[in-house]
Amino acid sequence: MNASLKKWLGEKQGEICVSHLIKHRFDAHFVQNVRQATELIVKMAAAYETFGFGGSATLDQIGIKDILRDMGKTLYDHNQEDLPMETRLEYRKKQGDCDCFMASANALSLTGEIVNIDGIGNRVNAMTFGPSKVIVVAGVNKIAPDVDAAIRRIKEIAAPMRAKSLNADTPCALTGRCTDCNSPMRICSVTSIMHRKPMLTDMSVIVVNEDLGF
Repeated sequence: MNASLKKWLGEKQGEICVSHLIKHRFDAHFVQNVRQATELIVKMAAAYETFGFGGSATLDQIGIKDILRDMGKTLYDHNQEDLPMETRLEYRKKQGDCDCFMASANALSLTGEIVNIDGIGNRVNAMTFGPSKVIVVAGVNKIAPDVDAAIRRIKEIAAPMRAKSLNADTPCALTGRCTDCNSPMRICSVTSIMHRKPMLTDMSVIVVNEDLGF
């Protein structure tokens, strides 16, 4: 696809998605690139001290964790290498009670819903209630026409690639296709659809006109 046309289409779909997220009471923003997204995140996050993170290739890609570390913030990041299992579990629990929780979305619908599927559930738990602030960052590649298409996107695209990146012992990590498996390593166990902003959660959504994450 021509790069300029892809950028144009991403902008149009991103703006539609954000307009519906705003109607659904989310504090939603559309930005053109990672630099603008990072500047907005830093502005939103500056007042907070403790940060939790859902497993997110998008957040890793934009480098926000290093920026927050340089700002002297405390990070509960269970994806750090060489962490013992008990520390990973401790960090997952602290994510539900941190000042600011950051995550991406597996999919956004053009109609203004946020759709995620988790293997453990710490991400969707912290996104919906607990932290003082929640920030969701997603590239326009995550946008699907509606909720049903968003779920299909997760099962057919995001989940197989995520499972492969984690070296998970699941059929999709071998074949690239979802078989609705019963593997103990299955990463699709808990589905969350945010139809509207949770009543007691201050949540911002940043949609970026770039391909980010899975």
